[in-house]
Amino acid sequence: MAKGIKPKPAAVKKQTVKKPAAKKPVKKTVKKSSVLETLGNELKSLIPKLDEEGLAFLVKQAHVHLYNMQVDALNQTIIKDAEREKKTAGKSGKTTKINNAVFSDIKISESGSGYHIRCNNQWIAFTTKEITAMVKIAKSDDPALEIQGRLFNWLLSERGDLLNTAGITSKFDDKIKVLIGLLSKNFKLKK
Repeated sequence: MAKGIKPKPAAVKKQTVKKPAAKKPVKKTVKKSSVLETLGNELKSLIPKLDEEGLAFLVKQAHVHLYNMQVDALNQTIIKDAEREKKTAGKSGKTTKINNAVFSDIKISESGSGYHIRCNNQWIAFTTKEITAMVKIAKSDDPALEIQGRLFNWLLSERGDLLNTAGITSKFDDKIKVLIGLLSKNFKLKK
């Protein structure tokens, strides 16, 4: 070798370590797609047998179901976000007033025909009939958990929008206790 010339190093191949592939629920996917395919084929075979009214009904039901699926997905996102907030608040040592800030005020509407409840800095309108129904539940002499369950079920069937806005997911949620307290404090039942 001549002076000043260094030999070329041999090419070194980098070894790549393969990570094990993530386990996928193959059976569920196959099963879902085959069930979905079977149901789709059955629906396709029924379409020619339906009249216009029946087909319009199915289309409407499909739209309703799609909307409900979107609402469910949104609710799951809200629940996960709330859980993340609770975890991060716990780690940082900060206490948050989530429950107290959710329901902060009730006022009568300008026309006097209903009420507004302040929920997460939004005013949500209620009819007098709705407020009366909620107050009757809140002021009953039943055990607290039963009152919470009855109010949650009433809201679920009549005013799901309030549950979504407040992020209430069950009768065990502390926010429903705050709502019961707000209703009890601001209203009296006539005997």
